[in-house]
Amino acid sequence: MTKANNSEPGFLYDSVLDGRGGSAPIDPRLPDQGTSGQGVTWIHLDVNDEASRSWLENNGGLESMIVDALLADETRPRSFSTDHGLLVVLRGVNSNPGQDPEDMVSVRVWIEHNRIISTRRRRLLSIIDIQEMLKQGVGPKTPGGFLSIVVAKLADRIGDFIDDIENRVGVAEDTMTTQDQTQFRQMVTTLRHQIAAVRRFLAPQRDALDRLYRQPGNWLSENDIRDLRDEADRITRY
Repeated sequence: MTKANNSEPGFLYDSVLDGRGGSAPIDPRLPDQGTSGQGVTWIHLDVNDEASRSWLENNGGLESMIVDALLADETRPRSFSTDHGLLVVLRGVNSNPGQDPEDMVSVRVWIEHNRIISTRRRRLLSIIDIQEMLKQGVGPKTPGGFLSIVVAKLADRIGDFIDDIENRVGVAEDTMTTQDQTQFRQMVTTLRHQIAAVRRFLAPQRDALDRLYRQPGNWLSENDIRDLRDEADRITRY
C-alpha cells in the first residue's frame, strides 16, 4: 500500500496468501483490511509510523493487551494464546549492514485463522526473506506455516552468527602465543561480549518456542507444531 497522506497507515507489506506459496495484493475495494472474505491476509507494520500505530489501535479489531504487545518499545521473547489468536514475540541477530549482530531485532506476530499481523521497529531480514519467498511462489500457505518459517529463518541467522563466533574463537586460539597480547585481549573481550549478549536472549527465546508448541491452542497444525519443536531443539543446542 502506498501512503497517500499522514493519516493513512504506511503498511510495509500487505497481501493475501494464495494457499499455494504465493500471494496477491489486498483488494482495496473491500472495506476492512485484513478481515474475512479475502483468504489469509498478512499486514506488516512499522510501528515507528504514527498512522500505522493509530490503525493498529483503532482499526485492527484487536484486544488492548495484544495491541500493547505489538507496539511495545522493549520486548522479551514470549508467546501466549487467547480465544481469538496467538501472539508470538521473538528476537533475531541484527543482520542489517553496519550494525552489531548482538544488537537484537524484535518481531511481533499475531496470527488468527484468516489473518497475520506483524510489527517491527527495525528491519528484520527474516521477514524480507518471506516476502521474497512469496514472490517466488514458495512461501507460507497458512498462518501457522508463516510462523514456522519466521522461526526457522531467525534460527538460521542465529546459527550463522554462532558459527562465526566459533570460527573466531578458533582463530584466537591459534594466534594466542604469537599475537600481540593487547590485541588478543581485545579480541577475547569482544567475543565474550557477543557471546553473553546472545546467551541473554537465547534462553527466553527457547522458552517461548517451548511454550508455543506445548500449548498451541487451535491455531497450529500438527506439522506446524512439529516444525516449531524442531526449532526449539535447535535453539537449545545453540
